[in-house]
Amino acid sequence: MHTKCKATLGLSLSSVYTRITVPRQKKLRYCRGVDGFNLFKPSGIPLSQLRIIELGLDELEAMRLCDLEGYQQEQAAQQMGVSRGTIQRLLQSGRRKLLTSITEGQALSFEEADHVCISPAPGWGGRGRHGRGRFGGMR
Repeated sequence: MHTKCKATLGLSLSSVYTRITVPRQKKLRYCRGVDGFNLFKPSGIPLSQLRIIELGLDELEAMRLCDLEGYQQEQAAQQMGVSRGTIQRLLQSGRRKLLTSITEGQALSFEEADHVCISPAPGWGGRGRHGRGRFGGMR
C-alpha cells in the first residue's frame, strides 16, 4: 500500500471513530409535565411481579400532540423545538412502548431526561402578558 493511501485511510478511520464514540448532544425538547401519576400498572398484580417499561416524557409529549391534540408532525415538531424526523422517531418508539405495556400487561413509567425541558417553549401561549395561553398556567 502506498504511503499516500495509508495516510488517507488513517484519516478516514479516525473521523469514523470520533463519530462513533462522541455522539452529538441531544437538542432540548420542550414538554409538559405529568401531574400526579408517573406510573401505571395493571390492577391486581403487585409491581414487584411486573416488568416496568420506561416511556420518556418526550415520547409522551409527541403522542399527546399528534394523537390526542391532532397536530400534524411538523406542527408538533415546532411546539417541541425539534425536527419532524425526531417527532417520527419519538412517535414510533412511544407507541411501541405504550402498546407493549398494554398488550403484555406491563407497568408503564414516565421518565425525565437531561434533554427534556418541562416548560413551554419560548413563544408558546400568547394571550397577552398575563393570559394563560394554550397550556394553562404553565410557565
